[in-house]
Amino acid sequence: MLNKIRALFPGLEIRENEPLKNHTSFRIGGPADVMLLPKSAEELTALYRALLEMDIHPFVMGNGSNLLFADEGCRGVVIKTTGLNGVSLAGDGIVRAESGALLSQAAVFARKNALTGMEFAHGIPGSVGGAIIMNAGAYGGEMKDITRRTVYLDTAGELREVSGGEHEFSYRHSRFQPGEIVLYSEFSLQPGVEAEIQEKMNQLAAKRKASQPLNLPSAGSAFKRPVGGYAAALIDQAGLKGLTVGGAQVSVKHAGFLVNVGGATCSDVLALIDKVKEAVFAASGIELEPEIRIVR
Repeated sequence: MLNKIRALFPGLEIRENEPLKNHTSFRIGGPADVMLLPKSAEELTALYRALLEMDIHPFVMGNGSNLLFADEGCRGVVIKTTGLNGVSLAGDGIVRAESGALLSQAAVFARKNALTGMEFAHGIPGSVGGAIIMNAGAYGGEMKDITRRTVYLDTAGELREVSGGEHEFSYRHSRFQPGEIVLYSEFSLQPGVEAEIQEKMNQLAAKRKASQPLNLPSAGSAFKRPVGGYAAALIDQAGLKGLTVGGAQVSVKHAGFLVNVGGATCSDVLALIDKVKEAVFAASGIELEPEIRIVR
């Protein structure tokens, strides 16, 4: 397989037995058998189609800010999209960002072009593609509020696009299915004043720094917001701040975060998730659902 890929894509970066802990914000995960790093939407499209023809179904990731990989790693092929990182204007008030671009990069681009509406995304550490797939949000804003159009590959490698409500956005959800690959999205923004946009970004950054454990590896909010409450408040009320399994800990700063305090394994995190879910259910009758995407 690799010899054929090398022949078809001579400039493609290929890594074998690549430690996935180096590619996630949690700093956890064993090796991927093969990691492929395309540098354009065209190369990714051709690569995906070639893999499907070889009956290989790769796992596709962006910046790895919401992923927990197994300690044993990931068998088969992983495609990392961060080489697709272009951000540009696609019309009046429209920013186009490729799937591997960081949300912060797209938000800064919007600010430099005096476009407002993307400030909420500036501090979210994920890539555009991941944010679209999970309808990422923070501080009252979500991707559904600004996304007008997305071009993607379906599971058969065919080029598709959706607009507006066709994204089927809801809380931490979209219409995209496992195996579909976002290539780029377009965002509808409003004219603004760059200094005011920067000030709003500064205010949100200060809130994050004050309330979130940004100094420790994590995958962001560990649990989805349940009906009838907030995950962090429920975890705090159950007295779980500081609860530790191995190197994984419920953050003492923000109970909604599980952090890697040093040498945490996937097994540590999974055991901690189970303990938190059990304790919260016993205390409140509410069952928490992980927001972290677990890959094993």
